[in-house]
Amino acid sequence: MANATIRDVAREAAVSVASVSRVMNRHDNVRPALRDRVEAAAAALGYVPHAGARNLSLARANAIGIVLPDIHGEFFSEFLRGMDREASDRGLQLLLSNMHADAERALGALQSMRGRVDGLVVMAPHVDPDLLFAQLPPGLPVVLVNCAPHHERRPEIRIDNAAGAAAMVDHLVDRGRLAIVHLAGPDGNIDAAERAEGYRAAMVRHGLAPRILSGDFLEESGEAATATLLRGPRLPDALFAANDMMAIGAMMALRRAGVDVPRQIAIAGFDDIPLARLISPALTTMRTGIAGVGARAIARLVRAIAGDHDDAVERPLPELVVRETTESEASTTSPVSGSSRGTSS
Repeated sequence: MANATIRDVAREAAVSVASVSRVMNRHDNVRPALRDRVEAAAAALGYVPHAGARNLSLARANAIGIVLPDIHGEFFSEFLRGMDREASDRGLQLLLSNMHADAERALGALQSMRGRVDGLVVMAPHVDPDLLFAQLPPGLPVVLVNCAPHHERRPEIRIDNAAGAAAMVDHLVDRGRLAIVHLAGPDGNIDAAERAEGYRAAMVRHGLAPRILSGDFLEESGEAATATLLRGPRLPDALFAANDMMAIGAMMALRRAGVDVPRQIAIAGFDDIPLARLISPALTTMRTGIAGVGARAIARLVRAIAGDHDDAVERPLPELVVRETTESEASTTSPVSGSSRGTSS
C-alpha cells in the first residue's frame, strides 16, 4: 500500500496504534508474538516509519489524567492521596477533572484530557458505559475504577460492594439486630445499587424483611433519613448506611434526639474513611482500602502505558471493621425521647 500509515498497520494487525508504535520504537516490553504480527503487517503494507513522527511518538507528557465524579469529602481525598503517592514515586504528575453527577460533564471532562496526558484513571459509577467508551480518546491507556458493568475488555478495579454489604448484614444479625434498615446511595450509581442489592439478598437469606431508604452519599441525607425513622412508630435496631458520611449524619441526628448508639440502635457504614475511627462512638464499617485502590489504579495504568495489556477485572473484597457503634447486643426496647419503642421497623 502506497503511503501506508501507522493506523493502517494497526488495522491490518488488529492491534492498537500504541502497540504498533511500541514495536516500531523497539520497546523492550513487547511480547514476541505481538512484535511478529505488527512487523508482518508493516511489511505487507510497505510501511516505513517517518523519522519525525517517530520522535513525536517517543514524547511523553509524564502526566496522568484523573476523572472523578466528585472531589468533595474524605472518600475522594483518600483516593487521590493513594494515587498521588504512587504517581509521585514514579515521577508523574496528576491532572484532575471533576464530573460531579452530570453525565454530560463527565464526557466533557474526558474530552478535556485529550493530548494532555499519557493515560487515564476514570471513576464514573453513574455514567452509561456506552457513552463513556465513545468519549475515551482512542489509543490512550485507561484504567476504570468502579464503573458501570459493560462487555468491553479493559483494565478495571471494581470493589465487591454486594459481598461487603452482605457481610455487614451478617455482622448485625450476629449482634442480634433483626430490624435492619439500609440507607442507600443515589439512584443510577452502580456502587449504591450493588450495596443495596447485597443488603437485600442477605436480609432475605436471614429470613428478614428488607427496608431501604433513599440517600445521596452526603451527610445531610443521613440526618434526613434518621428524622424519618424517629417520626415512625418504632425505631429499627440497626441502620446500615451505604457510605460512612451518611452513617455519620445519622449518628449526629440520633445524638440530638437523645438516642443511645449502639444500645438503642446500631449504626454501620461503608468505606472506612479516616473520620470513621475518629468520631465517638467510633463507626463500624466496611474497609475498602480507598488509598490502596487509588495506588493500584496508577500502578496498573503505568504498566498499560508501557505496553502491558492486562485486561483483568480486579474485585477487592471489603473488610469488616467492627467498632463501637455495633459492639453491644440488641436491647429488647428502643426508647426514643422518653418513649418506649420496639425493635421492628
